Amino acid sequence: MKKIMIALPLAAALAACGSNGSGDNAGGAKQQIKVVGSSTVYPFTTAVAEQFQKDNPNVSMVVESTGTGAGMKLFCAGVGANFPDIEDASRAIKKSEYENCVKNGAKTIIEVPIGIDGLTFIEGKDGALANLTQADIYKALAANPFGKGPNKAQTWKDVNPSLPAVKIRVLGPPPTSGTRDSLADLYLEKGCNTDPAMEALKQSDEAKHKDVCTKIREDGAYVEAGENDNLLVQKVSGEPGTLGVLGFSYLEENADKVKPVQIAGVAPTEATIADLSYPGARKLYIYLKGEHLAAKPAIKDFVAAFAKQWNTGGPLEKRGLVPFGGADAAAAAKQASELKPLDPLTLK
Repeated sequence: MKKIMIALPLAAALAACGSNGSGDNAGGAKQQIKVVGSSTVYPFTTAVAEQFQKDNPNVSMVVESTGTGAGMKLFCAGVGANFPDIEDASRAIKKSEYENCVKNGAKTIIEVPIGIDGLTFIEGKDGALANLTQADIYKALAANPFGKGPNKAQTWKDVNPSLPAVKIRVLGPPPTSGTRDSLADLYLEKGCNTDPAMEALKQSDEAKHKDVCTKIREDGAYVEAGENDNLLVQKVSGEPGTLGVLGFSYLEENADKVKPVQIAGVAPTEATIADLSYPGARKLYIYLKGEHLAAKPAIKDFVAAFAKQWNTGGPLEKRGLVPFGGADAAAAAKQASELKPLDPLTLK
């Protein structure tokens, strides 16, 4: 887990969610904003937090990289001083997570989309797997491909005769990560559904379809690499034949060490992610609690600062975030200003 404290020691911070929470802080104490969640969103949030801290010395920022799923558990565990104010997420909040928030008193959840990322497969600079399809990836990583028994494929050539006989070894996110959910949604399920029988199974038995299509093998072909994406890059660059799964921003930052694997002939670039032609393109979010906004007005100011940095040509684009365009950009800017509560009927 990565953590950044852009602040004085916690003893000097005003962390109580109902205590004199304005940015002016008449008593002179700092107002603390705590953020948890996605390792993919983490570098963008820390960049905004660093500048926000400089511009608002009476606000203390604490940002932790816990993974989206683990962050949602912390975020939704309650309201008040002991619970995070903001959740970074590399996927949309789930219905079950929202219901857990409500159960624990966080009844007003606000979703703010911040931009687009591409979930990429990377390999070392000398890697031989230049192009894969979603079906290739599913056949290589699924525990029970198409429901026909345990996965016995050892090399990529075993799943597709046109691929090289390179041993299947993929370093990827753990179950607590939103990136793991995106891997399932964008790659595994799409690859699974190339079989018409699997499409039919989704209609007749959704639970079984999810198990067959998204459960990953546990025999060593897939290795859970934790939430440290920089370490993942180091391992992939130093282990010939090994692939890694991570966000586009980390690929851009490490282009001298690793290269992308094309997906169905499409390379991850800012252009292909922005127009969603890259199969791994996904929206990124931050989530807020309405109950905390009144006690900590600086949260709204922080979101406004985020919105100033996510536009085309802005600081976050330089760090690898792909900005929204057109109507999506206008909608994101409007939501950052209005902070309209989430409609639970839209959740899955």
